[in-house]
Amino acid sequence: MLLCESSIVRQSSKILKHGLNLVKFSCTNALRDYDVIKGNNVNYSDHKDLQFRMQSYAKSGHLSEALYTLDSMKEMNGKPIIYDYNALIYYFFKSSNAPLPKQVFVELYHSMKTFGPPNASTFNTLINGMLSRDYLEDSYIIAEEMFACGFTPSFTTLSKILKKMLEAGSLVDSLDVFKFMLRLDYNLTESSLNLLISKLKKACMLREAFQVSSLLLHKGHIYGSHVYNSILWAFCRSGQCSIALELFCLMKKKGIVHNICSYTALIYGFGRECRWQDILCCLDEMRSCGCMPNLITYTTLIKLFCDNGKIEEALDVLVMMEREGCEADLITYNVILRELCLQDRFQDIARIFLLIDQKGFSYDSYTYASLGGSLLKRGKIDIAYRLLSHLISMRFTLDVVVYNIFFHCLCHKNKSDKALSSLKNMTERGFMPNNVSYNTIIKGFCMENKVHEAWELLDCFEWGANGPDLVSLNAILSAACKEGNSSLIQLVLCRMRNEHLQLNGVSYVSLIQYFARLGKSSQCLKLLDDMMCNELKFNQITFNLLLHKLCHNGLVKMAWKLFEHLKNKGFILDMISYNVLIDAFVKEGNDVLVEQLLKDMYFQGLKPDLCTYRFLVRGVIKKGKISVALQLRDQMLDEGIMPSVEIYNTIMGAMFWRGHFGEILSLFKAMEMEGCGPNEITYEILHRAIYKCQVN
Repeated sequence: MLLCESSIVRQSSKILKHGLNLVKFSCTNALRDYDVIKGNNVNYSDHKDLQFRMQSYAKSGHLSEALYTLDSMKEMNGKPIIYDYNALIYYFFKSSNAPLPKQVFVELYHSMKTFGPPNASTFNTLINGMLSRDYLEDSYIIAEEMFACGFTPSFTTLSKILKKMLEAGSLVDSLDVFKFMLRLDYNLTESSLNLLISKLKKACMLREAFQVSSLLLHKGHIYGSHVYNSILWAFCRSGQCSIALELFCLMKKKGIVHNICSYTALIYGFGRECRWQDILCCLDEMRSCGCMPNLITYTTLIKLFCDNGKIEEALDVLVMMEREGCEADLITYNVILRELCLQDRFQDIARIFLLIDQKGFSYDSYTYASLGGSLLKRGKIDIAYRLLSHLISMRFTLDVVVYNIFFHCLCHKNKSDKALSSLKNMTERGFMPNNVSYNTIIKGFCMENKVHEAWELLDCFEWGANGPDLVSLNAILSAACKEGNSSLIQLVLCRMRNEHLQLNGVSYVSLIQYFARLGKSSQCLKLLDDMMCNELKFNQITFNLLLHKLCHNGLVKMAWKLFEHLKNKGFILDMISYNVLIDAFVKEGNDVLVEQLLKDMYFQGLKPDLCTYRFLVRGVIKKGKISVALQLRDQMLDEGIMPSVEIYNTIMGAMFWRGHFGEILSLFKAMEMEGCGPNEITYEILHRAIYKCQVN
């Protein structure tokens, strides 16, 4: 069935449904006052008198009387006429004080067919009336019926319906109207199309947005590239670059000239998916089409490289910009500075600062945040602290992000009290802290085992309208669970309930660890079941984090119980789950459970990975079984897994302490042949082995 035919059938069924509902309405409403009106015993023999009477009732919003008067015309030969129906509908819609029982107009529509076919005016009056009362779906149904009866709804009428539906958020109905307009070969205005695409994107209906674009292009309705670029960006941001590329090629095929925004969207999408070769091809095509990359394009590319740790490529792009005469701005330099700090490239950092000074840029809060945040992330807390302390003492204009990094530094240095006093002093000078500021300090107090002070701070801070959030309460809950402070745990949980905050993965992990330390396995299993049953997204990451924490705290038996419990419930466990437990049992020397886990892993269709072999090698080396470790290394190679330098170092270290210096040299040569690059530890073991051989 064709799209238009199926749509008409669907809409006609809606009309029929409304018509059936009208029977009840006519009996209970329009004819309810029939006897009262009839009691007036007025005989109108003149059609014009009845018309005047009916129109007066309709203008006043007295629908029952207007309907009765219209019904009285049936006693006259050839009356009422279509004009009478149109007039009743028109005047009643014009009456502003009358409620609108829309079913009556459906009944009128069916009734008037017995006196002659409805005309275009009938449909337009109904549509405009329904639109005036925001009965949007009904107005579209009438438009479909109008078309089925041989009349064509105007472009203006359908545009009004589409716009109102979009404003009301009725996206499915809006798409129906859009397709209907395409069937009539109406070309949407650019504003209507932009609104439709914008609404679809916000509702995450990207497939529908793509369908809208492709339908327009295939129909020959051509718009500028800026109309479609927003869809390209939406697909690229959502990791669907292939679909964006399909639309991009379709646009080009239909003669749409791409602009910088189009190409930049694709470059961003390719970068998110690490398709670096495609990025180079895209840049080449840009240049060949005479569309030179601009500052936004290059900065986007630099950020993509930096986000993936490709600082050399990012610096190459910076050189390329200078060669092409595209001046980098402070944002570009800030992006590069952050990654350089993360990689400890201090010479390059100095070079970038020199470039910033030469360009005449002034460092902004993002520059300082990039430096401070990167140093903090790399564990360079003292350097970050000295830098930010100097900036604050010099009264530089800094934003809340920089101050929050400063508070992080203080808390990591176990100076939460100083962080609190600094916050108070800064607030007096006009600084506006946010929830991150408060949460950082509360977490700092918890890290210093000052959990009671952290609890008291909850009511000392000037939180936003919603008060303390789940982050701050989870920090206190976690600290209370570590201390085994049951009374404070109850207080925190009670506060969460009062604040209508739902437990999340962090909350459950803390509580399970608390009961695990008490040896209460039944409570642990119940909490685990609650995590799975509640709307909380209990995923593999959460469970693996829980296993790791339990094993790290020496609660391996409890971790094993939870593992078995979930496995018996059909929960799918991944390699990380098995590796966490294998590592724990290897450290305990529990060969029986290690073997059981390996068998179960193979049964589940999983194979040992690099981490698994690293733990196994570490275990056999601990027992002095170097030959078994070498067998495991050979098994890895047979399975196509390249042994890591850490595995080689572990085996070489054991060989050194056993005095097998010649075997170290042989293993080192094999390591190089296999393409595994040695590190400083490898060379240190090798040099010591050579020295021992020479001495001996």
